[in-house]
Amino acid sequence: MAELEAIRQRCLGCSGCGLKDTRHNVVFGEGVPGTGLVFIGEGPGEQEDMTGRPFVGPAGQLLDDMLSLIGLSREKNFYICNMVKCRPPKNRDPRPEELASCMPWLREQLEVLDPKIIVCLGRISAQALIREDYRITREHGTWVQKDGVSMTAIYHPSALLRDPFRRPETFVDLKNIQRRVMELCPGLIDPDSLRYSS
Repeated sequence: MAELEAIRQRCLGCSGCGLKDTRHNVVFGEGVPGTGLVFIGEGPGEQEDMTGRPFVGPAGQLLDDMLSLIGLSREKNFYICNMVKCRPPKNRDPRPEELASCMPWLREQLEVLDPKIIVCLGRISAQALIREDYRITREHGTWVQKDGVSMTAIYHPSALLRDPFRRPETFVDLKNIQRRVMELCPGLIDPDSLRYSS
């Protein structure tokens, strides 16, 4: 999509905050635009910073595996990106000024992507996009309507690597996401690809 690529090219030269000084690569986002489904994490990790691609480390591999269970794949039917496009040092949480600096890039992305569904991956993106006092432990998997978009949040896959006992809750959330996708984006999920049906 030419509009998205034009934004990406401008974003690659961003010097809006201090993260520019420690990054190796801007991690803009990837996947299939125009499907109506977008996943948004918090920020790149080490492997993402080195490759320039989002969610390619262990947490990303877990996420890909989980989403494949419900017929979702970044190669086929969703787009994935982060709140901040550069890695915070030592994978610390993005600071408020870094989130604020990067928000215009995300807004431009979303304007082009025009999602019907946004899934926030973890607390940081949920608090930035859904509500400032969002409690991921209490509210994950619940749906809100905001600006005509159906939004939810699930545990960040890195949290699931640290605490596998949260995975059963996440699979319940995934089934709910699958149902919402089938409702709002009919035809997006190929029934023959399902390993974990609703």
